[in-house]
Amino acid sequence: MAEEKLETVVLTERQKKAQRSRSIAIGVALAVLVVIFYIATIVKFGHNLSGKM
Repeated sequence: MAEEKLETVVLTERQKKAQRSRSIAIGVALAVLVVIFYIATIVKFGHNLSGKM
């Protein structure tokens, strides 16, 4: 096989900043979702445990 030169995309500073902002927003949203699931689980199990004691 002949070596093919890969084309790369060079982002501008504005595009890099926008990409970073999106990445941070996704990370924060994911962290909030994890916390919500954690709290919901604690509340659900805490409610079940308190009823059996």
